[in-house]
Amino acid sequence: MAIVRDVLDDGLGGLEHNFLTGRVEDLVKWSRSRSSWAATFGLACCAIEMMGTGAAHYDLARFGMEVFRASPRQADIMIVAGRVSQKMAPVMRQVYDQMMEPKWVISMGVCASTGGMFNNYAIVQGVDQIVPVDVYAPGCPPTPETLIHAIETLHQLIEDGEIMRRRAATGAGANVHITEIAAGATTTPIVLGAR
Repeated sequence: MAIVRDVLDDGLGGLEHNFLTGRVEDLVKWSRSRSSWAATFGLACCAIEMMGTGAAHYDLARFGMEVFRASPRQADIMIVAGRVSQKMAPVMRQVYDQMMEPKWVISMGVCASTGGMFNNYAIVQGVDQIVPVDVYAPGCPPTPETLIHAIETLHQLIEDGEIMRRRAATGAGANVHITEIAAGATTTPIVLGAR
């Protein structure tokens, strides 16, 4: 059996795969994807939609995210909702650095993703200049259905394990762009449990 010297670098991939370790790795990826807690970073109108997503009508508890954490040390997904000013950028980076590993970022809304209509010196033109973004949720503001789609996309990437390999290889986020879902849409392109 191989010796894992650094779990952060080697992960479970450092172990020789046999009937036990292959299943343990799948279990770890599955549990990570089903028990993520979000560190909210609501900065503008997108934060209202994010709060609505956590409320009773949309109920994020179905996805294991019933608690938005105020402490970054208890969260593993940062949802950046709204425009990021130049003054807020160092604070956001500090919160990101305090989050536990592995950690992921969802950029919610056009202002967080590209600066939106605020093309000036005071607004950061894309949160990916500060933190590595894994999933971009489009819209102004994105509907709760779009945020749920972004969360489910991220959960599937975590379960597949592809996102961890990509982060280790490039040091950047996964850069997955999803399509916006209209409010009240009856069908969504979310496929649960597909591998």
